[in-house]
Amino acid sequence: MLDLTAELSPIEARHPVAPEWDDPARYWSRLSAATGHLPAPVAVIDREALRYNAMDLLARSGGLPIRVASKSVRVRAVLDAVLALPGYHGILAFTLAEALWLAADHDDIMLGYPTVDRAGLAQLFADEDAARRITLMVDDPAHLDVIDSVAAPGARPEIRVAIDVDASWRSALLGHIGVRRSALFTAGEVAAFARRVVARPGFRLVGLQMYDAQIAGQGDDAGPDAPLIRLVQARSRTELRERRAAIVAAVADVTALELLNGGGTGSLEFSGSDESLTEASAGSGLLGGHLFDGYRSFRPAPASAFAFDVVRRPAADIATVLGGGWIASGPAVASRQPLPVWPQGLRTLPREAAGEVQTPLQGRAAEHLGVGDRVWFRHAKSGEPAERIDRYHLVSRDEVVDELPTYRGEGKAFL
Repeated sequence: MLDLTAELSPIEARHPVAPEWDDPARYWSRLSAATGHLPAPVAVIDREALRYNAMDLLARSGGLPIRVASKSVRVRAVLDAVLALPGYHGILAFTLAEALWLAADHDDIMLGYPTVDRAGLAQLFADEDAARRITLMVDDPAHLDVIDSVAAPGARPEIRVAIDVDASWRSALLGHIGVRRSALFTAGEVAAFARRVVARPGFRLVGLQMYDAQIAGQGDDAGPDAPLIRLVQARSRTELRERRAAIVAAVADVTALELLNGGGTGSLEFSGSDESLTEASAGSGLLGGHLFDGYRSFRPAPASAFAFDVVRRPAADIATVLGGGWIASGPAVASRQPLPVWPQGLRTLPREAAGEVQTPLQGRAAEHLGVGDRVWFRHAKSGEPAERIDRYHLVSRDEVVDELPTYRGEGKAFL
């Protein structure tokens, strides 16, 4: 059983201290030794690194409770272990089918996205306990219509819903900065939709969600665009803090809310300082994908990683591993590729990148790799690797201490 509360001193819980991953040779060599008997590809989670990241997220949120984004984990044992820590509560799920599955063991699940899964809705309506545990996300009257089309208000339990609100920044010069989610932006628009929800029989409006992707999901410490990114984020934070307060006040005139969720791993300091929020969300920072290497405010431990074996040497400075193309979602750019991290000094080829079946790696380190040697990679994000593997091997100190099945390992593929 994965337990992140063991051996935690009060000082460590408040002020986590980074251990050996600051010494790559020591860290990656230890993981290689612990898993050398396992066939590749092998995926690991380092228990101490995961614990460090979980504590660091809490410190960064400044006491604001954190809802765990399951999309960025997809391992029930990790979800359970993190939620057992004081300061974490609830799950932000990504599909209704997943939420229904998790509701057997968890009583506070909010969907991060709207659903039109009619079979799932019928299952939800047939289970009053699940209906009490799960909050659906809406931002359009059509979402309410779909729910009612499956079962009329009098023929189903009251459904908990939250409103997704666009937290992007609308710049007069740069246009829309952020992700395309809800069409609801202003306090007036949100309040008007809230009145429509409250007026509909069979629905209970309990919260709002505002995910600031342009802050949480964009590194500010790498590349020539970093100064512009910092400027955009600073202005977005100012605008969003004011608009969020206005939205909360406007909706408060319509109905009392239980929660206002905001932020993500990359914006926890900002979320923790916003008095409008009752909770933040985070998930990717637990396992520490390499996209977060480009942030100034924090640096997560590489708690998860995967390794492939070298199977051939097409040139003196190239070593090819079997597999490797575990690409992250988002724009198809280099930052979404898995990053070879050990041995140091490896890079993918520009014309091949990371391939599904093979990945040629070039660099000084490749000259010293032989057939059968192992190369460690970090994923750009955190959740997607779980769709490729059945289990993570949990490493603590110098040995594998457990196997943690992924959603896939439990026979689940939600999206």
